[in-house]
Order: sequence, then structure tokens, then C-alpha cells
Amino acid sequence: MKDLTTGKEGKRILNFALPMLFGNVFQQLYNVVDSIIVGKVLGDEALAAVGANFPFIFALISFVVGIAIGATVIISQYFGAKQMDNVKRTIDTLYIFMFFASIFLTIIGIWFSEYIFKIIDLPTDVIPLAVEYFNVYALGFVFFFGFQGTSAILRGMGDSKTPVYFLVISTVVNIVLDILFVVVFKWGIVGVAAATVIAQAGAFFTIVWYLNKYHSFLDFSPLKMKFDKDIFMKSLRIGLPSGIQQTFVALGFLALYRIVNIFGVPTIAAYSIAMRIDSFAVMPAMNFSAAISTFVGQNIGANKFERIGKGLKSTLLMINTISISITIIAVVFAGPIFSLFTDNPEVIEIGKQYIYIVTPFYVVLSTMFIFNGVLRGAGATIIPMIITILALWAIRVPTSWLLSVELGSIGIWWGIPIAWAFGVICSYIYYATGKWKKMAVVKHEPTNN
Repeated sequence: MKDLTTGKEGKRILNFALPMLFGNVFQQLYNVVDSIIVGKVLGDEALAAVGANFPFIFALISFVVGIAIGATVIISQYFGAKQMDNVKRTIDTLYIFMFFASIFLTIIGIWFSEYIFKIIDLPTDVIPLAVEYFNVYALGFVFFFGFQGTSAILRGMGDSKTPVYFLVISTVVNIVLDILFVVVFKWGIVGVAAATVIAQAGAFFTIVWYLNKYHSFLDFSPLKMKFDKDIFMKSLRIGLPSGIQQTFVALGFLALYRIVNIFGVPTIAAYSIAMRIDSFAVMPAMNFSAAISTFVGQNIGANKFERIGKGLKSTLLMINTISISITIIAVVFAGPIFSLFTDNPEVIEIGKQYIYIVTPFYVVLSTMFIFNGVLRGAGATIIPMIITILALWAIRVPTSWLLSVELGSIGIWWGIPIAWAFGVICSYIYYATGKWKKMAVVKHEPTNN
């Protein structure tokens, strides 16, 4: 476990974020390999089907992930205050909640999957493939939530390295199974989903084994776990806004997909590939956001508010350097990157247009993530929720739709950075007010800085 309340702020945050970033690079490399196999072996329709599943799956899991964020904030603050009994009670409560939530979402998702894909106007020849993929993928929700919940718990206590080891192993297993099931066994899109489920199950069971062996105070014993209503209500207070925010973001992605789907399979396939590239830009922002969130939570718990501003400045410098580098690589190598996934020149050209319009604004997106990470670490999650919902539903979706009428698919892409700019301006304004300092679970009289 890592104490983030002492030492050089930027170095602490970097050392905490790097293992998560390393692990997620492997995870995204899997997503890339997965898409390359699907696109090259199964074709553009299958690639579009897998891509269409992303916003649907995100919509299903986002609310639960938001509640988990709330629990992680509580864990980090209790850990910073050295209240280990409360840390254990929060962990038990999170596991129980996520188990029952995963069962519920699996049933609901399989029941409504075909209906949802019809609502977003997915082409009729793609819908059966999308449903087939989802119905297998959903069987792994319980393992997905179990592993993600365990990873979030460890991060809240300052351990960002352990989850990475198991994530890397899971990613390698996933790639191997992808090749085996799709290329060798010819299972088609079902093989892609099955490989993911098996890899997620393996990651969850092995990390639980590790915790029971080397961190006995966590004591992962399902029959001994106790649900703490008071802690759950605190998790709801902090996590509910994040859950609602994540849900509206996911629904916004579905709405955006509905606009994209109007332009046919080549545009859907190009957008699916573009999202894989976007994930490499979002991934560092998310990791550094999670790092500074834990950093802020622990330092608030330890009543060291003066470290937060210094940590923020260092994090912004690091993440913007990374974002600019990703932008340069994406713009210079846009054509070759898209050629990895498809041989269709129309898909490649549409994808290049997306890259040239969206990637120069990765700096804006990353900055917004970092400010929101600070706010969440303090427990101030309502304002980021409102800002994100407005940016998506009042700016991004309407702007993309209106511009698409005049400019075609290019108009959809322009709506994205416009919404990011709105979000970062609003997040900064709220951070500057300092009101977020009063939202902590562990109460102290904050110093002025």
C-alpha cells in the first residue's frame, strides 16, 4: 500500500499513475489486436457490431462503476486517516453491491440487447452479429465487476501496481484465446466475446487468491462479508452523481452512435476504429485522473490541503505532454493506423477525417479529466456530473446532429471537441471557487491555498 500524503507531489502521482497506465496500455493493445482480428478476419460488419456494443455495454455498467468510484473515494479518505476498520467495512459493502448488480445487469442486458440495437438504427445485417457478441460478453459481467472492484479497492489504498500484473496476464491470455477461437476454431464473433469472458474470469479469481494469501486483513471471504448500510449511503452520496454522470455519458454515446449509423457501415466501422485510437488518448487522462483522485482523497483525510494545488499543477504538466505526443503520432500516421484494421479505402478516408478534426483537442479532454479527478477525490461529484451531462447532451449531441445535416459525418466529429471545450471551462471555474474542499467524508477545517 502507498501513502500519498508525504513526498514530492508530482513524483508521487507519477509513480502511482504509471503502473495503471502500463496495465491499461496492455489492455488497449488487446482492444487493438481484437479489432484487427475482427476487421481483417470477420469483416467490416463484424467490426461495426463489436464497436456498436461499446456504448451499450458502457451504458449498462456505468452506473455501477460510478457507485464504485464513490466507495473508492471513501476508502482513500479512511486509509489516509488510518481508520482501517472502516476501510474493511467499505470493501465488504462494495463487493456485495457489485455482485448483485452484475447479476441484475446480465439479465437485463441479454433481455433487451436486440431491442437497443434496433433503437440506435444499427444496420439490419449488423444487428444479429451485435446481439450474438453481447449475449456471450454479458456472461462475464460478474467477473468484470469483481476484478474492477478489487482493482479500485487497491488503488484507494495506494496500491496501483498489483492490479496491473493480473491485467497484463489477462490481456495476453485474451489475445491468445482470440487467435485460437477466431482464426483456428472459426467461432466467429462468439469466439471474440468468449475469449474476453474467460480472460476476465481468470483475472478475477487469481487476484482474489493473491489478496487472501498476501493481504490477509482484506480477507476476501464471501460468506463472512457484511453489508454496512451507513457506508453504502455515503458511497451513494459520493458515487451517485458519478453513476448518473457515467450513465448519461453512455446514453450520449448511444445517441451519437444513432447519428453515426445513419451514414452506413463504412462510417460505423471508421468510428469504431477511431474510438480505439481515442482510447489511447483517454487512457492516460483517466489513469492520471484516478491517481490525483486518490492523492486528493488521502491528503484530505490527512488534513494536508496545501499539497493538492501542487499535485494538480504537476499532473497537468505531465498529462498535457502525453496528450500532445499522442496527437502528433495520430495525425502523422493516421492512414497507416487505419490500414491495420481494414482494407476498405472508404473506411480509411473517413477515419482520417476524424483524426484530423478531433485529436488536436486531446489536451482539452485531458485537462478536463484532471480537474474532475481533483473534485471526485474531495467527494465533490455533483458539479462534475452536471457539467458532463450538459457538455454531452446540451452541446455535443445537438451540435453533432446539426452539423452532420450540413457537413455529413465531418459535422459529427466537430461536435466532440466543442463539447470538450465547454466541459473544461466549467470544471475549471468550479475548481477555482474552492467549494469542493468542504465535501470530504473525513472532516477537517481546510486551510486556504
